[in-house]
Amino acid sequence: MKPSNPCPDPPTYQVNCAVITVSDTRTPETDKSGNFIKQSLLNAGHLIGSYILVKDEPDQIRQHMLELAQIPEIDAVILNGGTGIAPRDTTYDAIAGLLEKTLPGFGEMFRYLSWQEVGSRAIASRSEAGIYQGKLVFSLPGSSNAVKLAIEQLILPEIIHLVRQLKGLH
Repeated sequence: MKPSNPCPDPPTYQVNCAVITVSDTRTPETDKSGNFIKQSLLNAGHLIGSYILVKDEPDQIRQHMLELAQIPEIDAVILNGGTGIAPRDTTYDAIAGLLEKTLPGFGEMFRYLSWQEVGSRAIASRSEAGIYQGKLVFSLPGSSNAVKLAIEQLILPEIIHLVRQLKGLH
C-alpha cells in the first residue's frame, strides 16, 4: 500500500515545465520520449513552457539550462537522454555541477523501480533530480520505457508538491 499524501495539493495547480531531449539523432518527429513527457504533463493539466532538442554536448546542455533559469515562469525542467555510461552520455556530467540541491531519493527510487523491470542493468542509470536556480530538475534516460516509469510513478505523483514546497507554498 502506498502512503497517503499528508499535504494534498490543489487539483488545479499547474506546473510550467520545460522539456529537453538530449540526443544526437532524434528529431521532433522521432522524439518518442520527449513527446511522451510533454503529452503526459499536458494530460495531467500542466503546461509546456519550452521544448528543446539538444545534442549530447555538455556545453550545449548547460547553456540551455542557463537560458531556462532566466525564464521566471518555468517551474521545472525535465531532461531525457544521455544518463547512461556510454562515451556520448554526458547529461549527468553537464548538470550535476549545476544543481544547488540534489534529491537523492529520486535516483534511488528510479533505479529501484527500474531494477524491478530490467534487473541489474538498472545500475548503469545516472538519473537524478535536484534544484537549479529555483527550478526543479529531473534527468531521465532516453529509453521510452524508463521515461514512462519515471513520469508515471515518480514525477507526476510528486511534481506539484515539490514545486509548491520549492516556492514556499507548503
